[in-house]
Amino acid sequence: MFELVKSGGWLMLPIILCSIIAMAIVFERLWTLRPSRIAPRNTLSQVWKWIKSNDLDSKKVASLRESSPLGEILAAGITNARYGRDIMKESIDEQAGRVIHELERYLNTLGTIAAIAPLLGLLGTVIGMIDVFTVIMLEGTGNAGVLAGGISKALITTAAGLSVAIPSVIFHRYFVRRVDELVVAMEQEATKLVEVLQGERKLKDRSEGK
Repeated sequence: MFELVKSGGWLMLPIILCSIIAMAIVFERLWTLRPSRIAPRNTLSQVWKWIKSNDLDSKKVASLRESSPLGEILAAGITNARYGRDIMKESIDEQAGRVIHELERYLNTLGTIAAIAPLLGLLGTVIGMIDVFTVIMLEGTGNAGVLAGGISKALITTAAGLSVAIPSVIFHRYFVRRVDELVVAMEQEATKLVEVLQGERKLKDRSEGK
């Protein structure tokens, strides 16, 4: 493996670096973007229990804010509910924007790696082919073994770049989809909270699962 990397030339170094960064991002995002961590299913039902029992105080709101990103959004709405529907929705949107920014962290980096890795590989191949044609100019085409070896070495960087880019593209699209699904779920929960606290929805409808 070391000889294979070595034969690819100095452009193998940034490709390997890209692979390490991409792998770190994938594992970090897989752990961070778990639905159970971002939008736990029992978060809103717990809020309903506090409201029904008239037990929703500042300590409960603080614990809600610290529990999950969805909790942060709901806590922002609860804190500003007394100012009316518009202010409540505005505070929820503002907090949701910050949460979404955190959910999308590192995804641009992963997308960039997916885009530049094959280009780095192609650049390595072009440089390698230039070296091959240089050998042809100096020694001619009589030694087919040397030419074949030079061409195979030139193609190593392309193969390495594609090996990094393909999984990066797959995981980038997967994470973008995961973020979209989480955002939709949190928006639905926040909308239900607004409707209840602003008197547009009966609390018993939620508790009965309607």
